[in-house]
Amino acid sequence: MTKRAPRQQSNSKGQDNERTLLLINDDVNSFDHVIKSLVEVCGHDEIQAEQCAVLTHIKGGCVIKIADVSTLQGMSVRLRELSLDSVVI
Repeated sequence: MTKRAPRQQSNSKGQDNERTLLLINDDVNSFDHVIKSLVEVCGHDEIQAEQCAVLTHIKGGCVIKIADVSTLQGMSVRLRELSLDSVVI
């Protein structure tokens, strides 16, 4: 068995600005609508979008994207335009 070198913790400026976009469950939108929206807005593939939709339904919310704040805010606005609830945390 080969051992991997331990990963170095990066303190780069980019990681300090990273936040998460949380999709919040609702009782209004269909799974198909949520999946299509995640593919369109977040760039998910169909399987990833379906998994996020199911997790959101079961757990009440799911982290759907990690990126810089301005990117996530734009995605959150677009998701709200599509009647999906999301929040940048």
